[in-house]
Amino acid sequence: MADVEPAVPRAVGLVRDFVNTYEPQVDAESVGDPAVLGRWLVERGLAAPGTALHAADVVRAHVVREGLRSVLLDHAGHEPDPAALAALNATLAASPVTLAFAPGGHRIVALDGDGLAPALAGLLDAVREAAEDQTWGRLKVCARDTCRWAFYDASRNQARRWCSMAGCGNTVKMRRAYAARTGRGRPDATDGSVA
Repeated sequence: MADVEPAVPRAVGLVRDFVNTYEPQVDAESVGDPAVLGRWLVERGLAAPGTALHAADVVRAHVVREGLRSVLLDHAGHEPDPAALAALNATLAASPVTLAFAPGGHRIVALDGDGLAPALAGLLDAVREAAEDQTWGRLKVCARDTCRWAFYDASRNQARRWCSMAGCGNTVKMRRAYAARTGRGRPDATDGSVA
């Protein structure tokens, strides 16, 4: 039986989809140039049509994405990558934002309205929204080291470990069972097991 994805709140879905623009397991990059990144951001309301992006913006977007992936690794109970977190924080520090109030609420907006800045502010606002509605901690990455696909953990006890039980979860469990049955030692380190 295939895994069924529950309804995912808008804010965490946006961050999840951004993190998943790169799939580590197959080294697939889906926002590798300014035009493609721009289209992705426009389609999700993070950038205005016609926003001019450059190669440096793509690099910054990738730094933010991988920093967020490291945060989600922490949500999943694993050690985050300190270098990725430092790079994320440095990139965000260079993109000043503010809290703006309007009728009906508030949101994070960029102080600079050009290039990638509004999109980064939109992603930060999604993190703010998810934190406020208490769904932020449910956004995780797969425990399988070779995967690291972001997913929303809708389980009651928030203990989901894999992006898909039918895929990564099954693979990990089969490796563990084989190792136990044959006495060939611990499964390899790419299975997401805790030592």
